[in-house]
Amino acid sequence: MKNILIILLACTLSTVAFSDGHKAHEKSVLAALDKYFAARNSGDFATVVALESASGTYNTNSDGSFHKPVAKTSQEDWESTFQQGTLTQVHYPEAAALSDDVVLVRFYAEGMISSGGKASPYRTRVTMTWVKEKGGWVVKSSHYSSAAYGGVHKTQARDFED
Repeated sequence: MKNILIILLACTLSTVAFSDGHKAHEKSVLAALDKYFAARNSGDFATVVALESASGTYNTNSDGSFHKPVAKTSQEDWESTFQQGTLTQVHYPEAAALSDDVVLVRFYAEGMISSGGKASPYRTRVTMTWVKEKGGWVVKSSHYSSAAYGGVHKTQARDFED
């Protein structure tokens, strides 16, 4: 009886210890997600590019435009298109491993987007696919879906460029 009690106690403690539901690679991807948006917010576009797939990314914006073709962005691309004053805060990120080298991430994002010298608040839902390349985690796709409670969005001219 004493042995059964010890086994039950050990099982209960191990369940509590692993109850956050994240495998090691899911935690690594969530850390990379934090690093990615911190780099975007600070204008560290070398880090942004390093955290995107070298073979390109597939993206969809929340402004109602169509899916974008695969894009291989450079630091110069980010510097020329990213509007100063644009900030994004990630809320409630969740990660789900689809395999050992693919992790799906979803979260809510809020922030300020600058366009044409004017800043506007925005709120969006985001899903991202992160893949392992050369031993590190990188963004392979992202899909932003408006969460503005009524479909309000801020369209930017570059969203319609090919």
